[in-house]
Amino acid sequence: MPEIAIEIKGLTKHFGQIEAVNSIDLVVYKGEMFSIVGPDGAGKTTTIRMLVGVTEPTSGEAKILGFDLKTGLDEIKKRIGYLSQRFSLYGDLTVDENIEFFAEIHEVKHYKERRNELLEFTRLTPFRKRLGEKLSGGMKQKLALACTLIHTPEIIFLDEPTTGVDPVSRRDFWKILSDLLKSGITIVMTTPYLDEAERCTRVALMNKGAYMVVDTPPAVKGLMKGQIVEVVCTPIRPAISVLRAVPGVREVQAFGDRLNISLGEQSAELPQVRQALERGGIKCLDLRVIPPSLENVFIHLLKSE
Repeated sequence: MPEIAIEIKGLTKHFGQIEAVNSIDLVVYKGEMFSIVGPDGAGKTTTIRMLVGVTEPTSGEAKILGFDLKTGLDEIKKRIGYLSQRFSLYGDLTVDENIEFFAEIHEVKHYKERRNELLEFTRLTPFRKRLGEKLSGGMKQKLALACTLIHTPEIIFLDEPTTGVDPVSRRDFWKILSDLLKSGITIVMTTPYLDEAERCTRVALMNKGAYMVVDTPPAVKGLMKGQIVEVVCTPIRPAISVLRAVPGVREVQAFGDRLNISLGEQSAELPQVRQALERGGIKCLDLRVIPPSLENVFIHLLKSE
């Protein structure tokens, strides 16, 4: 059995009448990359802020690396790193100086070798003399990660680390996280991107302060029974009403310029789908069975609630 890194029981947070996090239970194992996924206001950031000691829980218990969150916070902080949504880099300091500053905060005495390793690891070595304010969004996130890792934490908490980052930088950041995972570190992250969650060991789908499901991505996707059919057609809006009326269609989900429909176990309904669209005056450009995605499951669970 893997060692437990984080254990949560009944963790709850109220802001006045608002129940931001509602009595959640969770176990995260050492060496995992664990993601919490949900829309804005789901309770993701509040959960992370409680676990790193920024926000005090209203009730419930949590242990981080065996230390109680209430009584062992000083010990916990020595062993974790936290990259918040608004990580404070200093624009008038260079890349080197920013890392040095965070090394001093964490009382890391001999940090220069570690800094060189992190700069190489994040591919920031050529930019070490550049001011923080002159960095691109993706480079700022890499520097923030380097600052988070300077004291060699056992767990890092990342709160939506790739939000607002361009696709190329986002891909680079994930490559760095994958390499980081090989060192044995535990990564707990929040993300609004379900494609990112698919890369994690396990995922928690969160809504209205509670977890709808916690499992591996393949197991979560297995919750969608029957077949998912991708429909590319025009026009889209009337097609939704037409498809909902087709016998055997359980659900219709819109994704930009295409629709996903959930069918029964058999594929016999596919010709019916095409015929229904044609009768409705809708041009069907493509119709194919696809594997279910986390996004399909998430929307399905939201509708079920």
